[in-house]
Amino acid sequence: MSDWIDIAALSDIPRRGARVVKTHLGCVAVFRTGADDVFALNNACPHKGGPLSEGIVHGNAVTCPLHNWVISLETGQAQGADEGQVATYPAQVKEGRILLDKSVLVSRTPA
Repeated sequence: MSDWIDIAALSDIPRRGARVVKTHLGCVAVFRTGADDVFALNNACPHKGGPLSEGIVHGNAVTCPLHNWVISLETGQAQGADEGQVATYPAQVKEGRILLDKSVLVSRTPA
């Protein structure tokens, strides 16, 4: 059974924006799409470790600000000719609040 933690109001993240949640094992980027879907991924791009939270959100993807790699918010997989993947984490919106699965966050492995 999941143990959900409340990290922010949905309105705290602008549409097509992101925020960072710091954990003892690194940063998790929490994204809000234009359709108000919420996704959580490791904040480091699989290419050169660029901060995905500073990238451009379009549809259900984010483009890394360093070298324009496009990462799926749903799967963490690099798209197109690029190869690589970042970890994804369960996220949900309940009563206007963004929740992350605490059990998954604390079981992360260090980068």
